[in-house]
Order: sequence, then C-alpha cells, then structure tokens
Amino acid sequence: MALYNKKGKQELKKQLMQESFGRITLSFYRYVVIEDPAALRDQLYQSWSRLNVLGRIYVAHEGINAQLSLPAEKTDLFREQLYSDPRFRDTPFKIAVKDDGKSFYKLNIKVRPKIVADGLEDGSFDVTNAGKHLSAREFNEAMQEPGTVVVDMRNHYESEIGRFANAFCPDADTFKQALPIVLDSLHGKKDDKILLYCTGGIRCEKASAFLKHHGFRDVNQLHGGIISYYWQVQNEGLENKFLGKNFVFDARMGEPISGKIISTCHQCGNPCDTHVNCANQECHLLFIQCGSCAEKYNGCCTPACSEVSLLPQQEQRKIRKEKKRKDSHSVYKSRLRPNLREIIKNTSHA
Repeated sequence: MALYNKKGKQELKKQLMQESFGRITLSFYRYVVIEDPAALRDQLYQSWSRLNVLGRIYVAHEGINAQLSLPAEKTDLFREQLYSDPRFRDTPFKIAVKDDGKSFYKLNIKVRPKIVADGLEDGSFDVTNAGKHLSAREFNEAMQEPGTVVVDMRNHYESEIGRFANAFCPDADTFKQALPIVLDSLHGKKDDKILLYCTGGIRCEKASAFLKHHGFRDVNQLHGGIISYYWQVQNEGLENKFLGKNFVFDARMGEPISGKIISTCHQCGNPCDTHVNCANQECHLLFIQCGSCAEKYNGCCTPACSEVSLLPQQEQRKIRKEKKRKDSHSVYKSRLRPNLREIIKNTSHA
C-alpha cells in the first residue's frame, strides 16, 4: 500500500461528494511519549486508509493531534483500533457540531517537531503540570466569580467570529505569538483565577503549564474546549455563554455554537461570520465575506484579485509563477491582514 495520496484535489473532492454513506468529523489529541513518530505515522496511514479515514493528523515525539472524518458506521471499529494501543487508550473524542462529514477530502498524516507549534523550550518547564480541567458547568460558574480573568488561547481570526463575553483575545496569528502576548496581559495577576479556553483543549494544555511555570497559582482550562462545551450545554440544559461561531481548521471553517453573529464582512461591513479563501490562488487570503460580496468580487478579496481569477487557468499559472519569482511576500498574504474595505475604496476612486 502506498503511504501517501496520489490523486489530485479535484478528483478526491468529486469522490467524496459521490459517497453513499454518512461521515462524522471528530478530533482528539494526546500528549504522550512516542519513540518513533515516523513508524507510527506509517502504521496509522495503513490502518486508517483501510477504514476510509480522511483528515489532517500530526505526530511528534510529544504525542498526536488529529482532526479527521470517517464513515459513521466504522466509528466503533476506529475507536477499538486506536484504544488497542496503550498510549492512546481512552483518549476522548470531540465530535463536530452540525456536521455532514465532508470536512476533509484526503488523509494527510505528517511527522512534526511538535503537535502544536508553540516556540517553547519544553525542557525548561514541566509540560505535564497543566491547569485544572473544568466542565462547562464549572466554567460558567467560574466566569461569574469576581476577579476572574478569561483568556482565549486561539488566533485573532478564530476569536473574531466567536468568543466568550469579556474574554481577553490576543491579537496574534499563531499560538506561538499568542503565548508571550497573554503572559504580558496577565502582568500583576498571578493570584487571580485564570480561565483558559481554545477549540478542543490542546493549546490550553501547554498554555496552562506555561503560566503555572511563570508563577500563576490558580490556572484553569475548559476541558475539551469549545466543542465539548457545546455538547455539554446541549445535553445538560446549561446557559450557553459562548457568543458566535467556533472556527475549525477544515473545509467547514466554522461551526455554529450560538445563533449570534458578532463579526462583519471584511469588504462591506455587514454582519457576517463566513470565512473564505480568496479565489485567486496566488493570493488565497483568509477573510470574512458575505454572499453579496462573494458574488460581486467572484469570491475574491479585492477587485484586482477578481480580475486575475477570471483569466484562463494557463494565464493565472503564469502570473503566479512570475509573482513567486519576483516577490514571495505578497501584500495579500493573510497574516499581513490588509484592510480590504480601504483597498476597495481606494480602487474605486482610482
């Protein structure tokens, strides 16, 4: 069996859409010592390919981080196979919210230095000394306590469309950037109750240990993250204190946690929480776009990109090739966060 995918993107997507069975999307992680990540990677690829698993999985010496889609009827078999490895026994699964299972179109398992890039020297502190895990009910109650500080450990584009009220949301593009920003924001609050949350809990595991290492005494984290919070709220009839949508790193780009829209279209300013990537492949900017602007700009971020997207594919490839050769730091790269409304305004006045 080949240990990597050989089919093209469009073929894989067509194949996914033609499936006659249902899928579910789930995620899990486990911090555990893995002596030979490459060997585990190959083993998982073979066994999960047979189960028709799709997804993005990172394996490192420190553990595994997985977001995947699998046939619903094979969920029990998948769990049985995973739990047969003592390193992953009883690893909790987070089931996606309102999902049709079409979240991934191929199986991609990679060996990485870490399962979440954090830029930390883990040998300098005990990464297993994590904060106290709180259930949704406990998290809700803790947020009401005087002096409690709630911190969102996700990136700016995640918290932009959904967050807990009054949470500190670092203006960061990556988890690596967020850690020092959060540490600085908590200056003088080492005795305060700190509540951390993220998508599924994995970033909070490392962040809580990081804060405890820096002397914070009452560090807590939402167990299972926002995904688990949603299901606990639904199953236990709790008050849903999360506002908006939960950003996810798959084809859906978001799942509704509450019915509120707290963000706006980056082009026109109307209420919207739909993330897209610019249809101009040379750009591929991640931004929020409403249906009206998607139609107006052909799914692109600016009029300039719209013009490029309408060119024949051969011409587009030529432009990408020339652009890459001349300047690999395009102003439309997502992490530079261009002001699209200002760019469009200036373009229309030109």
